[in-house]
Amino acid sequence: MKNRLWLASLLILPISAFADVENDVRCHEIAFSQSVENQDAEAFASFIDTDARFVGGSVQRGAEAVVAAWSVFFGETAPKIMWRPQYIEVLEDGTLALSRGPFRVVATGEDGVTKEYWGTFNSVWRKQDDGRWKIIFDAGNDAAGPPAEDVQALLKQEVDCE
Repeated sequence: MKNRLWLASLLILPISAFADVENDVRCHEIAFSQSVENQDAEAFASFIDTDARFVGGSVQRGAEAVVAAWSVFFGETAPKIMWRPQYIEVLEDGTLALSRGPFRVVATGEDGVTKEYWGTFNSVWRKQDDGRWKIIFDAGNDAAGPPAEDVQALLKQEVDCE
């Protein structure tokens, strides 16, 4: 029993390490959004776990299905989407994390009218053996209207992820 407790204590991250892990997840989430903002489908695909599940109007299972469903956001006339994490939570063992925050979609309809849509995303990230984080679950929901100004401001913040 004593040996198990000692071993378990080695597997739990020190408190100071949580800030580093949270920042790592935050930077991965932002880079994930920027892959779409920059129309980089290859970079987008690199963030998705092979066994990922994305839940929206339907469920996409696996990286290939997710990439196919998200292809709507890649192209000259594609709707513009961006998101930023507002909350990051990491399990004590540092292997799973939840990222949650606002997203905004700007789309131009066939009538030429541009509309803005807001919502909240939830991403579950899993740390890979190579130390990178990949998304295993993702879901979002539309909001009735724009969020508070401080939440909208998250989309404009500069974050140092170098």
